[in-house]
Amino acid sequence: MNTNFPEILAPAGDSESFLAALAAGADAVYCGLKHFSARMEADNFALAELAALTALAHEEGRRVYVAMNTLLKPGDLSPAGRLLDRLARVVAPDALIFQDMALVELTRQTGFEGELHLSTLAAASPSRGMSLAAAMGIRRVVLPRELSLDEIKTVARALPPGLELEVFVHGALCYAVSGRCSWSSLLGGKSGLRGRCLQPCRRRYHRKGEFASLFSCDDLGIGVLARLLLAVPAVRAWKIEGRRKGPHFVFHTVRAYQLIRDQGHDPQARREAEDLLVLALGRPQTRYRFLGHKPRSPLAVRPHTASGLLVGMVQGGAKPHVVLREELLPGDLLRVGVEDAGGAFTIPVRRAIPKGGRLDLPRPAQGKPVFLIDRRPPELGRILRQWRERLPEPPQTPASSFCPTVPAYRPQGRASRPVAMEVWRRLPQNLGRQGEHGIWFSPGVERRFSRTLFRRLWWWLPPIIWPEEEVPYAEHLADIERLGGRRFVLGAPWQRALISARSEAWAGPFCHLANPLALAMVERLGCAGAFVSPELDAESFLALPTTSPLPLGIVQGGMLPACVARIRADAVRDGEPLTSPKGEVFWTQLHGGLFWVYPNWELDLSPYQETLRRAGYRVFATLHEWIPKTVPRKERAGLWNWEVGLV
Repeated sequence: MNTNFPEILAPAGDSESFLAALAAGADAVYCGLKHFSARMEADNFALAELAALTALAHEEGRRVYVAMNTLLKPGDLSPAGRLLDRLARVVAPDALIFQDMALVELTRQTGFEGELHLSTLAAASPSRGMSLAAAMGIRRVVLPRELSLDEIKTVARALPPGLELEVFVHGALCYAVSGRCSWSSLLGGKSGLRGRCLQPCRRRYHRKGEFASLFSCDDLGIGVLARLLLAVPAVRAWKIEGRRKGPHFVFHTVRAYQLIRDQGHDPQARREAEDLLVLALGRPQTRYRFLGHKPRSPLAVRPHTASGLLVGMVQGGAKPHVVLREELLPGDLLRVGVEDAGGAFTIPVRRAIPKGGRLDLPRPAQGKPVFLIDRRPPELGRILRQWRERLPEPPQTPASSFCPTVPAYRPQGRASRPVAMEVWRRLPQNLGRQGEHGIWFSPGVERRFSRTLFRRLWWWLPPIIWPEEEVPYAEHLADIERLGGRRFVLGAPWQRALISARSEAWAGPFCHLANPLALAMVERLGCAGAFVSPELDAESFLALPTTSPLPLGIVQGGMLPACVARIRADAVRDGEPLTSPKGEVFWTQLHGGLFWVYPNWELDLSPYQETLRRAGYRVFATLHEWIPKTVPRKERAGLWNWEVGLV
């Protein structure tokens, strides 16, 4: 690889895809283990298998990155530490991708020698917070997919020495900002932050008499525009998303982006790259916000979304069949129907069928579309077999007796009365003297009320601050501090860089802190306290204060968002009720630079307040949000994962 060029970073969810990445010439491969991976629906790797694949990759001069990028509950620290200890000794990958800051300390304690890469799930913002990341020993930051080229350049200019960037160029898009989505967790404890996302954004939602895919995104496909990233030397990796994709996807996308990077000046090479991306069989592609002056929404109100190449429509009634628009090869995999509409099924292709030929189906599916979703052409199979023959024998994988050292417990005033905090978008006219009050901050909100309140208020920052917002946020926050504001709640740990050392900063609920080592890390960043992740279950909530180095708060009630996003379908309006096929109602609201998606029910943990107080929580926050009259309100409040558990 030309060291002046960024690496092509390929995904691998199984050994075939890993070998396809090597065969295609990927400079690096990223993958996950059987546990603690944010893509638990992929096959993922056992240690011995990954050790053999990594040895082959290193023999070829390629790098391997392992993603342990999930939220860790209090009871996860020991098993995660033992796995990391074995990973370091058996596999020795080049880097670890993580979102939970506990991994920084676990890598130190286990002696892991690879680089630390901060996952996009950590929603690293603002740019000046990158110095905090570098001080923690982080080598690379994976940027959010929502950034434009100009915003990427803004972040790059603010990087401290030794820190580099990784940018997504291709693959699936989440509707929500990565790491700022609890939608799946809200619906039953299967958390996207723990790799168990149920993809509620891919469902169809009812509005104005019909169901449509309102939150389901097309795939990101920067394509030939990726060459513009060559002008940003800090971008050291072009990342392809797709750990749940097959080897055909990996092979073709890697080849395509190699051509764009290495020969993109040649029109013929660009056309060949575009043809290869079509063969990858993803959803329709969008460049999204990459060209900031010409952004394109990846959303469209449509009956459904679907991945794969459309090859025909089912016809024939009792004798269902498809007249093919494309040639089919033995080993192809077809999906009849679409993922988000229910009733879809897959069928393998046993023989070659030419374009215009007929394929009989095993059961009726009148009118449904048929998509080619996986292709294993014979030549690719031969290439992969040749690479597999080169694999060394998997090594032995000894057990680990590692036990993490956690911070010393500091009593947090168990006997004290709980502090109630009411958090508002707009302050009520008659602000009570009892308890504490918070205000959601955006530049200019401070002009709405008397400066005599500045010292009393807690200023709550949003879950993410975009690069073009950073300067006004910094200027207005400095004014608030100058006029007496002293207490701030961060939407991300990196926002600590926007607050002076003389003020008190608490890590907020969107920092998703869930274990004592992560709490210790935000303490090192200068946080005086923390609101724990609202996704936790009762067992985790009650266990965490017993090992916390910081005073703890909890969101006890009110309107917690299912997610926040940078986009919304043009047809959707603030406060419009959107109903899933299962009867769940959601609505959206624009606040600053983010669209917040809310359920039509509130959180209420007040029946357990005394239990939580005795466990050690000091601050109990209620998040007030105006619920539009158009939204049918579910009267029964929810407990989130208190009873159902967090998977």
